[in-house]
Amino acid sequence: MAKEITGYVKLQCKGGQANPAPPIGPALGSKGINIMEFCKQFNARTQDKQGKVVPVLITVYADKSFDFILKTAPAPVQLLEAAKLTSGSKEPNRDKVGKVTWAQVEEIAKDKMADLNAFSLNSAMSMVAGTARSMGITVDGKAPWEN
Repeated sequence: MAKEITGYVKLQCKGGQANPAPPIGPALGSKGINIMEFCKQFNARTQDKQGKVVPVLITVYADKSFDFILKTAPAPVQLLEAAKLTSGSKEPNRDKVGKVTWAQVEEIAKDKMADLNAFSLNSAMSMVAGTARSMGITVDGKAPWEN
């Protein structure tokens, strides 16, 4: 028989660096999850993503056990990495802080495809390009579907 689900917890942690300190400890402690057990499992599964932001969806069961699913890094984090920036623009409509190419946007869209609400690569690319625009990052060149 399937376990009864009591709730979900969404967190964004750095890969391989989860510890019981806030924000992880209080979020999991309120649900009754063994915090150290989660940290050990998370760190073991994210050794290859050391220091990168990794969203995680934790399913909490009635017997206080849990499962978790790792997601791909958020698009803004990947865009900042691609543009070699530390943060986006404070005024994205006026101040442009960096540039990315359509090839980089396509790479990010392919990586995020499983987590995006898009059916085609072109629509996923336009979503990532929209995120870039809202961060003050310009996308160089013409969109591949406009050629």
